[in-house]
Amino acid sequence: MKKTNTVLLVAFILLIYYFTFSVNNCPAQWQQMSNGMGNLSVWSLAVNGNNIFAGTYPNTGNYGVYLSANNGTSWTQTSLNNVNVMSLAVNGNNVYAGTYPNTGVYLSTDNGASWTQTSLNNLSVISLLVYGNTILAGTGGTNGVYLSTNNGTSWTQTSLNNRTVRSLAVNGNTIFAGTDAYGIYLSTDNGTTWDQTSLSNQNVWSIAINGNNIFAGTGTQLNGVYLSTNNGMSWTQTSLNNQHIYSLAINGNNIFAATSGNGLYISTDNGSSWIQKNEGLYANPTGYSLGFLNNYIYAGTYQHGVYRRPLSDLTGIQPVSNEVPKQFSLSQNYPNPFNPVTKINFNIPKTGYVRLTVYDALGRKVETLVSQQMNAGSYSSDFNGSKIVSGVYFYRLQSAEFTDVKKLVLLK
Repeated sequence: MKKTNTVLLVAFILLIYYFTFSVNNCPAQWQQMSNGMGNLSVWSLAVNGNNIFAGTYPNTGNYGVYLSANNGTSWTQTSLNNVNVMSLAVNGNNVYAGTYPNTGVYLSTDNGASWTQTSLNNLSVISLLVYGNTILAGTGGTNGVYLSTNNGTSWTQTSLNNRTVRSLAVNGNTIFAGTDAYGIYLSTDNGTTWDQTSLSNQNVWSIAINGNNIFAGTGTQLNGVYLSTNNGMSWTQTSLNNQHIYSLAINGNNIFAATSGNGLYISTDNGSSWIQKNEGLYANPTGYSLGFLNNYIYAGTYQHGVYRRPLSDLTGIQPVSNEVPKQFSLSQNYPNPFNPVTKINFNIPKTGYVRLTVYDALGRKVETLVSQQMNAGSYSSDFNGSKIVSGVYFYRLQSAEFTDVKKLVLLK
């Protein structure tokens, strides 16, 4: 009996050890967050406050627009159902849905509880852009770009009227439109006139902008991601050059690319190099859409719903405490002087948009470490100065209610 008890005790201890070791050493990975949605294909994602909307199309089950108010843990189908939702955009309390085929743009003013079809109701809308009081709709079937300045009550076809427009983005007063087979067009007069850029022979499925850097994700020609640093005058193909790019998204200085059949990539050096980040995804994953909310990145996929992953797994932003701090604070980096990596800690007493930026002594931006909506908490971010020269630099933490600046010294 004693021998049997001893064997059982040893086995139990080994089991506990194995379980603890496995949990503590389990690599960070993507998690499927599709409860209530199932394995729908998710063409589009949009964030409004703490709500995330998913635009789906059918492969199984119901489809339309789904809503999650708990970071993707569960999803509820909104009243916009049984319609293919190719694009989503948010402006204040307004949520816009571009649908396919030939059902146009829908508008919700009550967080998806009800939807109204706008007067653009007979075209396939595959891209949307909202800025200020202007809504742009990129259409299929070579109908180009439509514009509304009265919340979708009426629409006007712009002079870009003979292209399929798959992507739209704005940078200052410049609007960019990515087309099928004809590359990127730009307008500096709110869509009245358009000029074709030198990226003129690509299918451009996605455009993402970070300061002066404009990234273009190309489609079926498998030419990957292009970069322009001069407002679209010239373009350079990045090292992610053999992929169909469905979606691009930027968080701080981190660029994310969702591909066809090869999953998700991230670049932390402005597109010079890319790292595949597919841990936890299904085999040969296709990502259609990307979004950010509450320190997570979300990926809408083909026939597998939505996946989620902490941004800290990918960007180096780490929560350091579960306690909610009483006030904003920005700590002195350590070590200081440093070479080449230093750590910056900061506290956020309530949820809000936060930016942490490093500048040189002349006030020029060196790197954005954080630029996102964050929950209340204490965080740590690493700054790597390996690509800059020795000298005095400054880092600034900024939110709607707080700004602080501190000095750091790089000594190589």
